[in-house]
Amino acid sequence: MKGLTAELVVEGRVPQSPALAPNGHLLCYVLAPISRIDDHLDTALWLADIEGDGVWRRATADTATESRPRWSADSRTLYFLSDHAERGTPQVHRFTLADDGVTAVTSWRAGITDHLPLADPNLVALLAEDEPTEQDTRRAQDRDDAIVVGEREPRARLRLLDLRTGQVTTPSVFGDRHVVELRQRPDGGPLAVLTQAGADKDYGPRTGRLHLFDPTTGTAEDLGPVEADAHSLAWWPAEDGWHLGYIALTPPVLHAGTAVFDLAMGSRVRRNRTADLPMCPTELCQTDAAPLVVFADGLNTTLARLDPDGPTPLSQHPGHLDALTTTPAGKTIAALTGTRHQPTNVHVGPPTGPLRKITDTRPELDGIAFGAQRPLAYRAADGLDLDGLLVLPVGRSASDGPFPLVTIVHGGPYDRYADRLQLFSFHGAQAQWLATAGYAVFLPNPRGGQGHGHEFAAGVAGRVGREEWTDILTGIDLLIAEGIADPDRLGIAGGSHGGFMAAWAVGQTDRFRAALVNAGIADWGMLVATGEYGQFDVALSGSTGWDGIGPHPHDAVSPISFASRVRTPVLILHGAEDTNVPLGQAVYFHRALRHFGAEHEFVIYPREGHSMRERNHQLDVLRRTRAWFDRWLQP
Repeated sequence: MKGLTAELVVEGRVPQSPALAPNGHLLCYVLAPISRIDDHLDTALWLADIEGDGVWRRATADTATESRPRWSADSRTLYFLSDHAERGTPQVHRFTLADDGVTAVTSWRAGITDHLPLADPNLVALLAEDEPTEQDTRRAQDRDDAIVVGEREPRARLRLLDLRTGQVTTPSVFGDRHVVELRQRPDGGPLAVLTQAGADKDYGPRTGRLHLFDPTTGTAEDLGPVEADAHSLAWWPAEDGWHLGYIALTPPVLHAGTAVFDLAMGSRVRRNRTADLPMCPTELCQTDAAPLVVFADGLNTTLARLDPDGPTPLSQHPGHLDALTTTPAGKTIAALTGTRHQPTNVHVGPPTGPLRKITDTRPELDGIAFGAQRPLAYRAADGLDLDGLLVLPVGRSASDGPFPLVTIVHGGPYDRYADRLQLFSFHGAQAQWLATAGYAVFLPNPRGGQGHGHEFAAGVAGRVGREEWTDILTGIDLLIAEGIADPDRLGIAGGSHGGFMAAWAVGQTDRFRAALVNAGIADWGMLVATGEYGQFDVALSGSTGWDGIGPHPHDAVSPISFASRVRTPVLILHGAEDTNVPLGQAVYFHRALRHFGAEHEFVIYPREGHSMRERNHQLDVLRRTRAWFDRWLQP
């Protein structure tokens, strides 16, 4: 058996965005590197006739970022985005199967955000920002480029490309709203269009509206507002006419479980079709009949059909099932999935299963020894059912314990650990990497996360760091009682909301010998004021700084308020360009720990955002993480 190296973790390639052609024979997917070396991520489109020879071939030989493959209705043409001509400015390209020819069909100077081939073979709907004017170009050259907030902010607009002439037109619809998503009715009728008041992530998702757009007449109809963070549009026919569905947050708070909402076009009555289910919808996939729904279901994933009486389960899959694509009849699907010890690949089959693996994008992992992974089920102090994962050191069994234990808390908090291979560097969720070095790793799914329905997710609204923290402690105590975890060698880590939990932990207890805070939150008030998701973070922390003279509820759940108590050595990692959880959060925590003389190390990664993308930075995170825990937890 081969040993796992840091290079093996970061230098692989992973499949993304599978697109199944309407004929069910052809499939395309994007192959993307896990890390990048320079400013651009070079991806590639791969094609195969999965019902024929099954041989994969690249669609182009270009060095480019290629993305968003979409098939024409007749399965003869593949449209996709590529920035081959000008890096960072994607254009729509057309790949014709008859002659393997690739042609750029747009040259929009602002670049294309998204595209949708329509039932009319001569039309492609585009999402794109306005092209820069001569004045814009001159101002940029002269650096006379003051930004007036609220004026001329970037907006993606609906545009139509006529393939016969190459002309792009912009219908005068939706005012100055930002267009988020399009979906044409299966019979070739109007487009459902989802818009927001703006493109920012704080205000925009709270201002969604649905519209109808007729590409033949160029006219639009406003269908009214939708719930927060709406996405994943899908049409379907029913006895009372057409229905339009989408996934959005369950009202009234901005931290909640997602739900499938169903708008009957005839009566304009809207219903929550997944209320009270103990699982959470993640994708809604359109067919010619009832749509398919992907549900996060505990540690696994359930695929269901949205029938008139509610979702009908069709199959269950271990871990994640993502990026679902289907034929119009819904008889064949393709998706990304894997297993506990096999990486994610493209799988295909009937929605009732089983699915067969048709790609092998990480053969370099064959023969690697991974730590044994098993699901955990336990109850919180108040009786709530919880789950999580335990990864044991490579080559060891539970009877060989106790081991040094690192608890890694997931982000979100509306996220989850699923029963899949835990080998990725995002926010330090490196369970198998640590297992290679002799650590047991606990991956808890405390309340507030995905996979157990709306009420479970809403349980942390205004209460971050409360019951979710005791949920985590209960799991750790269970592993100590079972002889798996050494109580004198406990570590805690996490990224984003998991980073908040790690920072929170060391201000609440001295049980941990070491901690890692990656892109973590130190002060909720400051995050609401400066982070991308301001009002969504208010729903978690309970207040804002402008709620009057403090102290405020968010002060009581901010790690910075407890910095004087920290006795645990802390490793702080943060991207310099993070706009989700800005760098100031880490600087604030670092200064507080320095003020109180707490042992810590602070590392800033230039050019990085909320997660590390550059190869050398990913390698540094892996090696630094393991060295940090080795320093404090190993004999």
